Amino acid sequence: MNETRHAQSDEPTGATLPLMYQMVYCSRATAGIDDESVARILETAHRCNPPNGITGLLVFGSGVFFQWLEGPRDNVTRLMMRLHEDSRHDTIVKLSESEELRERLFPEWDMELVSAGEIRDVLLDALSSTDDPSSLDAVRVLLQHVEANQDSRDGDTSI
Repeated sequence: MNETRHAQSDEPTGATLPLMYQMVYCSRATAGIDDESVARILETAHRCNPPNGITGLLVFGSGVFFQWLEGPRDNVTRLMMRLHEDSRHDTIVKLSESEELRERLFPEWDMELVSAGEIRDVLLDALSSTDDPSSLDAVRVLLQHVEANQDSRDGDTSI
């Protein structure tokens, strides 16, 4: 079968979009997590996520990790199991998960570090770059959460 590919993505297109599993979680960082620790997390993600078809973003600030992961269900689930065993995370809270036919929200990000102050711009960009109704709904929910936090903290967009 001859497949057409998105210009920004390696996901096949055609009559149906790929089945995409998405997990959003937050966790408290354990004592001693600093920029160097986060850099090591990103190095591992850049090495391990592409062969596993995982993309997403990581926000770190005020001792809290917030991460959006997307990819094949089994691969994202295995990654979450490793995160539960990772001593750098405490109190992992799953915020949402879904599996549906849709395009990737972050097709070129094997894992991108986004500062808490930049998350609103990233979500607005994702909102303007997708036509998929499920993706639009998910981004709108996150954007509402960020904007509500911004309003309640007088300009601080920390999640």
